[in-house]
Amino acid sequence: MGQLEGKTSVVTGGSTGIGLATAVRLADEGAYVFITGRRKDVLDAAVESIGPARATAVVGDVSEPEDLDRLYEAVRARGKGLDVLVANAAVGAFVTLEQTTEEHFDQTFGVNVRGMVFTVQKALQVLNDGASVVLIGSTAADRGVEAFGAYAASKAAVRSFARTWSTELKGRGIRVNVVSPAWIETPGGTAAFGDEETFRAVKENVAATVPKGRFGRPEEAAAVVAFLASEESSYVVGVNLYVDGGTNQI
Repeated sequence: MGQLEGKTSVVTGGSTGIGLATAVRLADEGAYVFITGRRKDVLDAAVESIGPARATAVVGDVSEPEDLDRLYEAVRARGKGLDVLVANAAVGAFVTLEQTTEEHFDQTFGVNVRGMVFTVQKALQVLNDGASVVLIGSTAADRGVEAFGAYAASKAAVRSFARTWSTELKGRGIRVNVVSPAWIETPGGTAAFGDEETFRAVKENVAATVPKGRFGRPEEAAAVVAFLASEESSYVVGVNLYVDGGTNQI
């Protein structure tokens, strides 16, 4: 039996990258998984890779309250509540202060902060006592990466909310923790660099500067999420756990 046998989980942004790897890992640990995303064809492919008997896809955008309501109606209809919530959905782009537009700012904070807040708030109605909430942050929150200001600030907000919610939800035994990845090779991350040639150059630089000497794999981040989702981390509350090959630690 897996560590999450019989549990019910939700992974937002669960169709690709770290979200999909997390959904697969939670399912492998025995959990039933609900995943969200904006593209039905990608979600359907994700369900196939997770296992159709182990997952349900709900098309939606976390920045739209009615889409979140639809997600949790599906969870409620299953009749077992919610034991694990992974708030993973996020967007990001390299934009300098000078280039920042209202649209860029509103989209970044609309998904990464507002969407995350209401993903958790609306889950309260179905979260079982003793549940685990895992928020996906980023090491960008700790570093002044050029042209990544809005994204970094949005992820700093994620870390802050985790502390507050850990206090607010302790009466129900609900644990809130953060996983902050860096240099994880995902389709979205690759696209952010514009083209393959640029991405190869970045990978070479990472290999030379990251203590681990390479990009991480989505499955490595997913393993940390699974740990925080399980009773193996029952005495872990309010942490920010880095999955960054040592970049921010050494």
